[in-house]
Amino acid sequence: MTGVNERRAADWLAGGNRRELATERIFAAAAELIREQGFDRFNADDVASRAGCSRATLYRYVGGKSAIREGLLSRGAASVASQVAAAVESLRGDQRIVESILVAVDAIRADAAMSHGLAAARANGIDEYLVSSPLLPRTALELAGLDPEGQQSQWVVRIVLMLLAWPLADRAAERRMVESFVSS
Repeated sequence: MTGVNERRAADWLAGGNRRELATERIFAAAAELIREQGFDRFNADDVASRAGCSRATLYRYVGGKSAIREGLLSRGAASVASQVAAAVESLRGDQRIVESILVAVDAIRADAAMSHGLAAARANGIDEYLVSSPLLPRTALELAGLDPEGQQSQWVVRIVLMLLAWPLADRAAERRMVESFVSS
């Protein structure tokens, strides 16, 4: 029985759903590398090494570099949406829109994969995709409580991206600017 316990102790995926454990460990390792090296510099071999698995295991559970990037951005976007939803739950009207924008900016800045990913998107000219993606405006509508008619959601997404690309001197200045354009 000792041999089984030794193998189980050496099994980095013991004690739960193997797919979930592997995925979480791989994404955590990738996020660490992105914080250290940037969004474009990490590679699958480094992620596998950091996660303590083989490259084959990494590809089996997550995929290659582009799948890791997409997965991290998707997870980051879900986290940002969750943070915004919690922060604006009790707010209405202009105050909800202002807070949605500012909380989203803060959450993205705090998430290395998201902030590096958006910087890489701008550098690679795909930021227009981010603005035209139906997912982001729909999320902005839902979180900010905007009417689905018109281009309000596109405006919210563009303001968030603008503040990330060209931050103002401090958060208070960003708040003043957003409030001045949101308030009628």
